[in-house]
Amino acid sequence: MSTTAPQRSDEDADIERHVADICRRARAAARRLAHASDAQRSGALLRIAARIRQEARAIAQANAVDVEAGRAGGLGAALLDRLTLTPERIEAMAAGVAIVAALPDPLEGIIREWTTERGLEIRQVRIPIGVVGVIYESRPNVTADVAALCLKSGNAALLKGGKEAIRSNAAIADLLAAEITAAGLPPDSVQLLRSTDRRATEAMLRQDATIDVIIPRGGPGLVRAIAEHSRVPVIRHYEGICHTYVDSGADLSMAADIAFNAKVQRPGVCNAMENLLVHADVARPFLEMLAPRLRAAGVELRGCERTRAILPGIATASEADWHTEYLDLILAIKVVDSLDEAIDFINQNGSGHSDTIVTRSRERADRFLREVDSATVYENASTRFTDGFEFGFGAEVGISTNRIHARGPMGLRELTTYKYVVRGQGHVR
Repeated sequence: MSTTAPQRSDEDADIERHVADICRRARAAARRLAHASDAQRSGALLRIAARIRQEARAIAQANAVDVEAGRAGGLGAALLDRLTLTPERIEAMAAGVAIVAALPDPLEGIIREWTTERGLEIRQVRIPIGVVGVIYESRPNVTADVAALCLKSGNAALLKGGKEAIRSNAAIADLLAAEITAAGLPPDSVQLLRSTDRRATEAMLRQDATIDVIIPRGGPGLVRAIAEHSRVPVIRHYEGICHTYVDSGADLSMAADIAFNAKVQRPGVCNAMENLLVHADVARPFLEMLAPRLRAAGVELRGCERTRAILPGIATASEADWHTEYLDLILAIKVVDSLDEAIDFINQNGSGHSDTIVTRSRERADRFLREVDSATVYENASTRFTDGFEFGFGAEVGISTNRIHARGPMGLRELTTYKYVVRGQGHVR
């Protein structure tokens, strides 16, 4: 067997050079951006928010072409929903940018400070990460969300959207570039990698000398492929297999509203409920209350044998169902005998994203919040709130299920790191 590395074509080399050049420009922009004032960074964001509103029609027109192409290409309902920019979503995109602009400067202030026994004065201060690469599918609003968070936190952003949203992403990126330049910030602070060639993404994953972190936003296949092939550190979020557990002490009307919202309000997103757990003591009255509402909303129900005894005619939930992120109007239901069983089931089958308990027992709620090992845990609230905007971050660059650096919605603070500033007076060791 030959050990000679396969030869790359001239086209491969051209793509590699193009991506490397973009990344070098991002690194140079990041160094300048890190020293820009909050007034400059926030001023650019206010310009961007205003421009998004001014160009709403043009953005919608570009998006309509993407949506039609996606529909013709056989994109599923969930992906089409993520791809579509309604007037309300365009306005929410602009509002999110403006909200980020108004947030406190994440680089301001001192994390902590102290003086050592030898008299060294040490301060721990926040600084930008540097160059943040984001690879995402379908949702063109991510282009503006990520740009806003990166600019506000002093990071350069390198964006690689999916080919299904290329026109929408380009329309948004063009107005970003214009307003960033007009605000006096480095023009390469936010760049969109516009090639739809997969080799461009692969080249991006090799730029460990210029990109500091990669954040993938998309399905589990995309995230796993990036994590497997990237030389750059990756913040991962494979799946959103979220649970609602209805405790024996729950207010059943409240529980029904929460479960319905978690599944139906927007099923094609990662914080939607996929598995519903119900304590045996309340299973019959609760499921008989909730099931008609879910069916009327078009939800396909699948259940364990105890669930099927209460709701005859529903499909049997297979073992695979408990591990599946449907991103659709499909719900798996399991009856459990205890809080312990519910916690064990979630920790075994969940993805570490978002899980909630509905109960009137503070003791059981506290146990659930303490023992469920997920990035976000709730008491008496829908999992649909796991979102940067809802958390008051203005937007999010992604949702992390990592255990290192950041967990949950990643806002401004999660896009910073820190350094130590040490002042001495001729100290030697």
